[in-house]
Formats: sequence, structure tokens, C-alpha cells
Amino acid sequence: MFQQNVGTVDRVIRVIVGLALLAGFFVFPEAGLRWLFLIGIIPLVTGIVGSCGVYSLLGVSTCPTRRA
Repeated sequence: MFQQNVGTVDRVIRVIVGLALLAGFFVFPEAGLRWLFLIGIIPLVTGIVGSCGVYSLLGVSTCPTRRA
């Protein structure tokens, strides 16, 4: 479906950051711009799927190269 272009370390970092941002949405219910924490959905999904649209546009990949 998607070509993987996000390496393992990058994926782990994205999932952690995504979860931390989403946790902030629930931990700080009185925050004025609370909805900004929902931006955590993006790194969480890209970390789980292993594909980043911005990386694809820029031709970047953090996946290790496969040896022949």
C-alpha cells in the first residue's frame, strides 16, 4: 500500500511524541489551545504505518538500505 520510508528509531520516536502530545490533550483540559495537542495524531500514525508523506515528497528515507 505505502512504501516504507521511516526507519525503526524514527518510528519509535514518532510514536512516543504522538502519544505524549495526545496525552497532553487529556491532561490539560483547561488549556486555551488544547486542540493543538491533537497534532500528535500525525506522528503517531506515520510511526505506526512507517510511511511519511513529507519524506516521500522530499525523497528522504530513514530506512536502512537493503543489501543485495
